[in-house]
Amino acid sequence: MSSYNPLSILGRPEPRREAPPSTPEILPEAAVPAPSAATPGVTDSDAAVELKPINPAPGSVEERVVDAIKECYDPEIPVNIYELGLIYSVGVNPEEHATISMTLTAPNCPAAQSLPLEVQRRVELVSGVKTAEVNITFTPPWTPDLMTDAAKLQLNIL
Repeated sequence: MSSYNPLSILGRPEPRREAPPSTPEILPEAAVPAPSAATPGVTDSDAAVELKPINPAPGSVEERVVDAIKECYDPEIPVNIYELGLIYSVGVNPEEHATISMTLTAPNCPAAQSLPLEVQRRVELVSGVKTAEVNITFTPPWTPDLMTDAAKLQLNIL
């Protein structure tokens, strides 16, 4: 059994490319990419996902959803998944259905099965949310550039 250490990639120099902003955005449910027919919960045409800061209105359902997501941690990194930049979008429609688009630190992440389920369970406990759907995408791929400054500081890489 091989050991996976997502922190090992943090020390490697990244190739120069245009980096997306450090945090994702809240999208209305209709703008969240549809799941792939081949793999439920995994999107296959996410090139149009543009990452912008999530700035939910204070007291809004979206803010409560983001707060719930901040309680989820990658099991190998002592930082919540929101601060790690794994959450690409959050949307809650009028029928109180939440849709979350997220990624993982790597496609072979050991938490690939458990982390999306944990996010779904926590979001479904939020007042104003009846159901939640978590879609996994690898486009754009996760890089340390997606982490917030607070996460970088906590991991001593800032």
